[in-house]
Amino acid sequence: MAAKRRRLSNPLALVVMVLLAEKTMHPYEIAQTIRQRGKENSVKVNFGSLYTVVQNLEKHGLVEVTDVQRQGNRPERTLYGITEAGRAEMAEWLSDLLAVPAREYPLFETALSLMGILPPEEVMALLADRLAALKVRIASARGALQMLHGTLPRIFVVENEYQLHMIEAQAEWLRGFLDEVEQGTYEGVEGWRIFHETGELPPEFREPQERAEGRPTQT
Repeated sequence: MAAKRRRLSNPLALVVMVLLAEKTMHPYEIAQTIRQRGKENSVKVNFGSLYTVVQNLEKHGLVEVTDVQRQGNRPERTLYGITEAGRAEMAEWLSDLLAVPAREYPLFETALSLMGILPPEEVMALLADRLAALKVRIASARGALQMLHGTLPRIFVVENEYQLHMIEAQAEWLRGFLDEVEQGTYEGVEGWRIFHETGELPPEFREPQERAEGRPTQT
């Protein structure tokens, strides 16, 4: 099952609709709520473009102006609310994101897929640096999560719990990978070293590609 192609694809638009489904707000209040709930850690938020996002939602009939407030000499504040069409779009979009695993392309996965071009010892040093940085992030994320738990209901910080879990999982995988390579038990490491020592692909690397291309394997 593939996710539906949407008129608006910026996840910030979904955040705005969800917040307006709670109550009517003006864009400044929307920005404040995003900050208070730490949503900028989960969604790429450009606060300068928030007004444009709201205007695009209004253009597509997903939100609407509900009131214009003026207090003393302060500038007018336009209050927005979600429309019925917006509620339907919001629910369908969020349902797709929750239910349909999207194929994403994290840069770390890209780097792992290409790391063989660097010598094993250099890669191990780089990954050890990454593991050290992840340990710092884990400690920071735990502290931030503890603070959020003290100020917000847990349901509002569930994504922070998920982020922490994913960072911890990456660190655990890295530790296992580094241990296997250091102990020489990770399959293909010896061929990896031979490639960087001789400049030639060892047979166990070359033969699968030759078979895939229908060429006779070299001996």
